[in-house]
Amino acid sequence: MSTVAVVGGGYGGITAAKALDDVADVLLVEPRDTFVHNVAALRGLVDPSWLERLFLPYDRLLARGRVVRDRAVGVDPHGVTLASGDRIAADYLLLATGSTYPFPAKVDVHDSRLARDRIRATHEALAGSANVLVLGAGPAGLELAGEISAAWPDKTVTVVDPAGDLLAGTGLPDELRAEVRAQLVALGVTLLLGDSLSEPPPSDPGTAKTFTATTTGGARVDADIWFRCYGVTPTTDYLAPELAAHRTPGGQLRVTPALHLPGYRHVFAIGDITDIAEPKMAKAAEQHAGVAATNIRVLLGGGDTFVDYEPGPPGISLPLGPAAGASYAPSVGVLGAEQTSQIKGTTMRIESYLELLNLR
Repeated sequence: MSTVAVVGGGYGGITAAKALDDVADVLLVEPRDTFVHNVAALRGLVDPSWLERLFLPYDRLLARGRVVRDRAVGVDPHGVTLASGDRIAADYLLLATGSTYPFPAKVDVHDSRLARDRIRATHEALAGSANVLVLGAGPAGLELAGEISAAWPDKTVTVVDPAGDLLAGTGLPDELRAEVRAQLVALGVTLLLGDSLSEPPPSDPGTAKTFTATTTGGARVDADIWFRCYGVTPTTDYLAPELAAHRTPGGQLRVTPALHLPGYRHVFAIGDITDIAEPKMAKAAEQHAGVAATNIRVLLGGGDTFVDYEPGPPGISLPLGPAAGASYAPSVGVLGAEQTSQIKGTTMRIESYLELLNLR
């Protein structure tokens, strides 16, 4: 039976691994000891009762294949070299290593116990802070501001971003921005857009230290804690030269419409590491996984006609706490707080991943 090495156990990786488990010897390479439901990471920061729902075991994901807890330090067209020194020879490779992003929007340690401890410590620091500064008015920064304001209405939350509007560069309509802005204002969040700090904060993100920041526009912001909510870095530094040749200057991988690397029909890449011009979200990674898994099944069956991935139009579901938020899709337009709470804000879509991981 052919071996498929799936490198990365995030949203796309687990979706692809499960989709191929019945037709190949699937090895899912992942250094973390559990799946991390990063979609709910900011909810877990303000509400520690969510912590057990952030870290979900891989044990039941695969019926035939297995999860290899190790880190890929080298991937070439023929297989994967692991940090332990072991080598996985593979007939097909699916790269799904995602990206890094500042904590707490993404957890940055591999051990779930240590990750829980860090989130709890940051929660305590945040709970004891009266004034919160968020740098970045993209989806993560606005979601964090909403979560904090919903959990602690008496806190002062200020969002600063050099862009002239929130959710800049997302391609989302002005009506969606207006809805998000109105809800944030109702929550008491201050938005300083088209402005930036004159100098970096004097403390590490997520640690309690009182300071006053000055913006280039002359505003003064008192803060007891701050968070960085910008800076996505694709994780592709493990590639051998022949595959790294397809890396863009920003670290993403060029892929064909069928999601394989040009010239390597057996090496696929999905999720945040691709150079596809679309928002890098869990939903997109899962859709990539479906296309890549379908094409690997084509190859396993001796075929050569691939299906192509077609990026969808801009869309978003942005909770601002359990009961607030806004969503947009071209088919339905802008949805408000109640509908966004039903779609995502209340459950953070945990049911889908419990089912995918065979935990329910």
